[in-house]
Amino acid sequence: MSMIAGLDENALICELKRKSPSAGDILPGADPIQIAREYESGGAACLSVLTDGPSFGGSLEDFAQIRSAVGLPMLRKDFMIDPYQVIESRVHGADCVLVIMACLSDAQASEMTDTALDLGMDVLLETHNEEELARALDLPSPLIGINNRDLKRMVTDLATTERLAPLVPAEKVLISESGVSSPEHIKRLRETGARRFLIGESLMKMGINRHKSVTQMRVAGTN
Repeated sequence: MSMIAGLDENALICELKRKSPSAGDILPGADPIQIAREYESGGAACLSVLTDGPSFGGSLEDFAQIRSAVGLPMLRKDFMIDPYQVIESRVHGADCVLVIMACLSDAQASEMTDTALDLGMDVLLETHNEEELARALDLPSPLIGINNRDLKRMVTDLATTERLAPLVPAEKVLISESGVSSPEHIKRLRETGARRFLIGESLMKMGINRHKSVTQMRVAGTN
């Protein structure tokens, strides 16, 4: 299933991760399948699943279990540095992979992107600043992520999307990532032209209100 096909007005890419460098353990003992199903029933367009173990507590086993439980397109998020990981992702049912421009040279990013596209996958090109965005725009994938997290200070600022969004051509698919935690944030980011949002930590912490929160964010600013 194409990830792009699910990205319509206020499309939410809802993330599953057990921990993060900035937050530590997010939801100890959580059932990732239950959370994935809550995301799906709340109206998520896609799921993002962390498979990195050391920093995020994820695994390909988590990914495979969630893949078997839901019908949504799925993004594998990891530190992708080798085309083998792209092939591995496809074998495990991923529809899309993350390519972090900050971690790769132009040649590496191009090789990773081409490998994924040749396998019929989508590629989310993640950027944090003007230089990374310019490099990403030279690649053939239409999915451009603007990550609002400063990787050095590990803080989020929605102003990052506000600053970079005008530089993204209309033919690209802009996705605002990190720091989005409320319907008010969605409304604010919509002012930049953003219509797709990757949301993780805040939804993971919602507990019994997770389904309702997904629905509320999905309709924010559309009526």
